[in-house]
Amino acid sequence: MKKVAIIGSGEFQLPLIILAKRQNIETHVFSWGGNEFVGDYFYEISITEKDAILEKCKLIGIDGICSIGSDLANITVNYVASKLGLVSNSLECIEYTTNKYKMREHLAKQGIPIPRYAYLNSIDIVSAPVYPVIVKPVDRSGSRGITLVRTSAYLDSAINLAFEESFSNEILIEEFVTGREFSVESISFNGVHEILQITEKFTTGAPDFIEMGHTCPARINDDERELITDLVLKTLEAVNIIYGAAHTELKINESGNAFVIEIGSRMGGDYIGSDLVLYSTGFDFTKAVLAISMQEKFCLQDFYSESILPKVSIVKFIFNEDDLNKCRELFDNKFINVVHSSFSGCSFENEIKIVSSADRLGHVMLTTSFDKQDEILQALGFNK
Repeated sequence: MKKVAIIGSGEFQLPLIILAKRQNIETHVFSWGGNEFVGDYFYEISITEKDAILEKCKLIGIDGICSIGSDLANITVNYVASKLGLVSNSLECIEYTTNKYKMREHLAKQGIPIPRYAYLNSIDIVSAPVYPVIVKPVDRSGSRGITLVRTSAYLDSAINLAFEESFSNEILIEEFVTGREFSVESISFNGVHEILQITEKFTTGAPDFIEMGHTCPARINDDERELITDLVLKTLEAVNIIYGAAHTELKINESGNAFVIEIGSRMGGDYIGSDLVLYSTGFDFTKAVLAISMQEKFCLQDFYSESILPKVSIVKFIFNEDDLNKCRELFDNKFINVVHSSFSGCSFENEIKIVSSADRLGHVMLTTSFDKQDEILQALGFNK
């Protein structure tokens, strides 16, 4: 029986663990905790303890190592894979796609359009490149430590918050690009890239920019699609992604110019990679990523499901009672199919402050027909 190491056991890793078990692959899961009994074997080791995981993987004799939707886990995945001679991207690629400062530096040198920025690794006097600016840690995700700053009066407090959240004590102060937000899921094999889907993103906006939901496919015209596709392919080449998933975030401003905000050499979280891509295209992204990590023969067409008819896919996250009511009202809508949801534990007796994606109270993942996309998004509180 083949053996796979899976780094992380959180909610977004569950599809990967379950899929591997269904394929009769022995699963060895590494995490501090959570869903300990889903995999075949569980090791209470932090996903950041690369060398401890490496030594355990040597003893296990793994055939592959994998994770989805986590930058921290992705660092460990590639470190262990490279040490064991398994499928991996270069350590430089992982550095470019997990550290936002090194990402900015490298993309700028490669001529990829990005926001103007300044780097800070100590609390010191600094001037912003332009206002308004986004202040954020270089090494966090899920909107942690992010603040929109419109004037210099609020810059210091935003810097302090970003430093509190940063693992490496490094932050970015970057130009705030206005416009619509998108993310792009792609997969690469032997350096050949395939764009799988373009996702439209909805956030809370200032000051925290926490993701409220996503929909696939994005509501864009042909020119916007060509602009996004061309920029993402250039970015994948720039950071030298050779194998596996990538998640590229970008914005198109009011003048029609596109800017890369971030790129990660892993699947998008928030059910984007595991569910939204699958139900909007029929492509089993999780299965493809697992196959590449296990060094299996790879043919793109083998991962399209004959049983899934592509539809519009939407995920809505719950922040408050109004969100919950909007979702419940849709359950009787004959034009939608609820794939999965979680909000049974929601309680609104006391106001809950949502400061990052980890604080959200639940979600609904659904599909609908293409002609109903605008209607359902509007019912959920999303506007174009």
